[in-house]
Amino acid sequence: MATPLIVSFGEMLIDFVPDTSAVSLAESTGFLKAPGGAPANVACAISKLGGKSAFIGKFGDDEFGHMLVNILKKNGVNSEGVCFDTHARTALAFVTLKKNGEREFMFYRNPSADMLLKESELNKDLIKKAKIFHYGSISLISEPCRAAHMAAMKTAKDAGVLLSYDPNVRLPLWPSTEAAIEGIKSIWNEADIIKVSDDEVTFLTRGDAEKDDVVLSLMHDKLKLLIVTDGEKGCRYYTKKFKGRVPGYSVKTVDTTGAGDSFVGAFLVSLGKDGSILDDEGKLKEALAFANACGAVCTTQKGAIPALPTPSDAQQLMKSKSK
Repeated sequence: MATPLIVSFGEMLIDFVPDTSAVSLAESTGFLKAPGGAPANVACAISKLGGKSAFIGKFGDDEFGHMLVNILKKNGVNSEGVCFDTHARTALAFVTLKKNGEREFMFYRNPSADMLLKESELNKDLIKKAKIFHYGSISLISEPCRAAHMAAMKTAKDAGVLLSYDPNVRLPLWPSTEAAIEGIKSIWNEADIIKVSDDEVTFLTRGDAEKDDVVLSLMHDKLKLLIVTDGEKGCRYYTKKFKGRVPGYSVKTVDTTGAGDSFVGAFLVSLGKDGSILDDEGKLKEALAFANACGAVCTTQKGAIPALPTPSDAQQLMKSKSK
């Protein structure tokens, strides 16, 4: 059987990370450049786990843009959906790593090339070939990218492709908190699968993310699966038929960048191989345990894409913790 294609849509950018942890941007004396952008991280995660992925997005026709596309190619990601803008730059973000490995962001996008993707530039044939179409919410912030995002989703839906949504809230990029909640929820009811973090549940509902009824307020009629990630505690899953929790793996965390994307990539690889996991609780729990392990392994190294695990990395962690 041919490996199913998973298409990821959105932004890829350069993260500038201080070369020493736990210092502010102002105190930092040097920065390492690292590829970033959640949808691109997911595409690379899928490929590294033996899946087949493609990325659709726009880059500046500059050295950074070409560098990023080369990174996609090196990581085995199909780049037929990529285009370049000669007038806009590739997006940049300066990232601070706090003492606990969590991050703060400062973005340079005014406007960056990824925001200028037009519907006419979409590789719709690539989308139609996919089994799963995955996206975030940053591409909804401004036009013309928002219109391109909506058109891409419609193309996927009309072709019977599963829609996977990880909002990946980045508040500094939105005009206001209200605009962020409204924008993120504007496409909520289209998705077949949604993954949110516990913090994002709190942000979107203004409620307690630990409470099932708060989480269930995010369910909608078409939603086949809602996943809530709880950091190292693991994740929770909610479908129309069942709900539960899958414990995580505790590791020595160095940098949480990309952990959620590693988790999503791993889960989508499992779903691509076997769509029945959405109806079979045992299979779903296995897929989520593997995704938890992939997320955990990713936190043990700096950077997102360089820290993405292979299947054996994840399986080793799962074996070592199950003794």
